Amino acid sequence: MKNLFIILLLSVFQSIYAQEVQSPSKDITLKVTLNDTGEPLYSVFYKGKEVIKPSKLGIQLKSGISLSRDFKVIDSKQNSIDENWTPVLGEQASIRNRYNELHIQLKQNQTNKLLNISFRVFNEGVAFRYEFPFEDKVNYFIISDENTEFNLTGNHKSFWIPGDFDSQEYVYNETKLSEIDNSKLDLNNGIALKSIESKYRIQSPLMMKSSDGLYINIFEAAVNNYPVMHLDLNPKTFQLTSCLVPNAIGDKAYLRTPSVTPWRTIMVSDDARDIVASKMILNLNEPNKIDDTSWIKPMKYMGIWWEMHVGISTWDYAGSQNAQNVSTQDLIPSGKHGATTENTKRYIDFAAKHGFDGVLVEGWNVGWEDWFGNWKEDVFDFITPYPDFNIEEVYKYAKSKGVKMIMHHETSGSVANYERHLDRAINLMKHYEYPAVKSGYVGRIIPRGEFHDGQTMVNHYNFVAQRMADNKLMLNSHESTRPTGYHRTYPNYIAAEAARGNEFNAWSTGNPPAHETILPFTRLLGGPMDYTPGIFEIKMSAYDPNKTEQVHTTLAKQLALYVTMYSPLQMAADLPQNYEKHLDAFQFIKDVPADWQASIYLEAEPGDYITVARKDKNSENWFLGAITDENARTTEIKFNFLSPNKKYKATIYQDGKDADWKNNPKSYSIVSKTISNKTKLKLNLVAGGGTAMSIVPID
Repeated sequence: MKNLFIILLLSVFQSIYAQEVQSPSKDITLKVTLNDTGEPLYSVFYKGKEVIKPSKLGIQLKSGISLSRDFKVIDSKQNSIDENWTPVLGEQASIRNRYNELHIQLKQNQTNKLLNISFRVFNEGVAFRYEFPFEDKVNYFIISDENTEFNLTGNHKSFWIPGDFDSQEYVYNETKLSEIDNSKLDLNNGIALKSIESKYRIQSPLMMKSSDGLYINIFEAAVNNYPVMHLDLNPKTFQLTSCLVPNAIGDKAYLRTPSVTPWRTIMVSDDARDIVASKMILNLNEPNKIDDTSWIKPMKYMGIWWEMHVGISTWDYAGSQNAQNVSTQDLIPSGKHGATTENTKRYIDFAAKHGFDGVLVEGWNVGWEDWFGNWKEDVFDFITPYPDFNIEEVYKYAKSKGVKMIMHHETSGSVANYERHLDRAINLMKHYEYPAVKSGYVGRIIPRGEFHDGQTMVNHYNFVAQRMADNKLMLNSHESTRPTGYHRTYPNYIAAEAARGNEFNAWSTGNPPAHETILPFTRLLGGPMDYTPGIFEIKMSAYDPNKTEQVHTTLAKQLALYVTMYSPLQMAADLPQNYEKHLDAFQFIKDVPADWQASIYLEAEPGDYITVARKDKNSENWFLGAITDENARTTEIKFNFLSPNKKYKATIYQDGKDADWKNNPKSYSIVSKTISNKTKLKLNLVAGGGTAMSIVPID
């Protein structure tokens, strides 16, 4: 690559460094400079338009040293990478990793401290990270702040949630940057634990759209041994500054040389489809570290879960008012416990009949009676079942039916307790042949004073994934930090929640129809989400006439989510009896795969709509999902992605003509058509609606 390194001698005392790197497509240009006070800065351009104005870089150490200025460049190298790698599970069978790279080595004049910064320029964006090289000995240091700036060029439309160090389970706000203000939000939203410390602090990934049609996303990748990055906004200048989540005593990160920070990422395109299709976050993570991955498989599952959310049953065995002596588990049954042996068998039977891989059971283990909100240390031991859940009997019954059980570990936020019991909990899973676990982190963290998004917890989540991998077990975490591509390194980390999931529709203000059109541009960029779609009984009044809550979609949209919301772990979240009323629509959930050889984003606009076509990894079958926000939408889809000279049977699950997410959400129709790669079909999506489609070759 042509070296664009330029040194301009300004005086006998000081010099300026400037270098440019372009993306392989040449659409994106990164400029890196060192100004006359030795401050490193970067700027980003897309097709000649400035996207990020000159923005400062740097690290503040607790020792008082500021690694932000007084630098000189002691070395600079450029490199190009173009390779392909194969994910274990994914949206496509092969991923291309192509970028141009700049690596600069800095030395601080006064302290002789070294700091390296690596930049990578992909076709869809820019990434950079700080690197602390090994010198003559290992040095330990504490980061008190990271001074990374993102100086935006205008008052962009943005899709944002508050900078809460403990939760991402918020409804997205769609406003101009200048209108961001956490103090104006209605936070009566079903989130029990909130840690919002600033009016203008927001979370990444931050999705934006400029007035001239550029789609811009700021995020991070490969967060490991480091806290999550939030963003502090200046609403007048549109400057964003990195905000690292502190630990219990206010420090941000404990590091030693050599070490690196996560990658800071900026995606940009004039086509929204480039953002949702990007694999840049994955590419910035380390390759797979698991030698034998044959045991890592996609799963579709059901579970004793939704019935608790809608109030039919409970997680606890006794109810807090009936608990006599929780410490000894001398409990009086309430009669509403969901995780009984007989109820579990009912789910196993339904799963076996309809070809599902697994059944999740929540509330199977002792401890649920009085932990919520009490900040208890030793709530669960993760091995002792309630008296009405015979784990041995359930295991044998499930095995006889060819169904795997999925373990549930609710930690209650008591992470220290979970780590003490983890190996015993893993041994129980292995004994009863559980292939996967759903973990939960509801509540304030123990060790006390830690946040969900701090370095301690990031290390915990990653440690659990590694420990599960050691034992050939898959992990699905809830209430954890949002993923940043770590599932490339540990592909047994099969899914996570880490956003506002479908359950909020059962007992809160719920998720507005636009919610699922925003998540692919934000949360899903970092990894697959266990969103738990497939709710057929839309209105909660079906369970209690006094309830007004509902799922804010049509039934057809719930089907489409299996395609638009990628995850190799997909739940049929509703109750068996609700599926039995609509077995024709349920057929799509049975048919749709959870692992893909190709994915094509046909249409996308954040907050409005998304249409995706995916090809099954193990067949020639295609599946399509199209969803819209609160606005009805008509669109024409071209099927030129299908193989030429072939005919296909398209089974279309669509909104009924009289469907509406508020007034008539369960109205749907199913039609079949013969199509080819030359076919164009018009899709009619009602307000809050969607279309799902299976496309099977005709022999």
